[in-house]
Amino acid sequence: MIGASSDAPAGTSLLPLTVMAEQTFGTQLSNRDFFIRRWSVEYPIFVDICKALPSGKLDYRPHAGSRSAGELVALLVSLEHSCVDLCESGGGSYNSRLRVDSGEGPKELEVMIAAYQQHHHALAEKLHKLDDAIWNRAAWLIRGEQEIILRDSIGGLLWIALFDAVHHRGQLSTYIRPMGGKVPSIYGPSADSESRQ
Repeated sequence: MIGASSDAPAGTSLLPLTVMAEQTFGTQLSNRDFFIRRWSVEYPIFVDICKALPSGKLDYRPHAGSRSAGELVALLVSLEHSCVDLCESGGGSYNSRLRVDSGEGPKELEVMIAAYQQHHHALAEKLHKLDDAIWNRAAWLIRGEQEIILRDSIGGLLWIALFDAVHHRGQLSTYIRPMGGKVPSIYGPSADSESRQ
């Protein structure tokens, strides 16, 4: 336990901080290996969220300024595909060219889920072939043909893509119940399902 600071303003107290238990796996993971592990753990959650959507209601949006459920699924598919492109090129310039188009129907949802799964498996193959030199290579995200909007490493851009996908998955999970579906377990139980194993 880390002790409380004596620099607290008069009349206030700082609660002692506790150090969180560290989960160990027997070896130290590189940033790339940790990404692969985290990305692999998130994958079934993405699939479960997409499968929980009522396929006949993909045009649902909670607000006129929000993306529809179908557009969010299409965005997740596009993000995964863009990560495959980034790993294939191994280059320094990355233009995601995100495609957000959804046919808004039951068959279209199945097609998008299948595409997501296909891109995931392709990305798994690419990630396991990347070495740390390529993972740490300088890279930048561009908009259009030239405007650099972010500089990082290839690994850094992959982390940002994962965080962005998790964010949009969270948005999508809030759509499920108003659409008439049942929310699956994400990191713990939901009101509709038990915790995932």
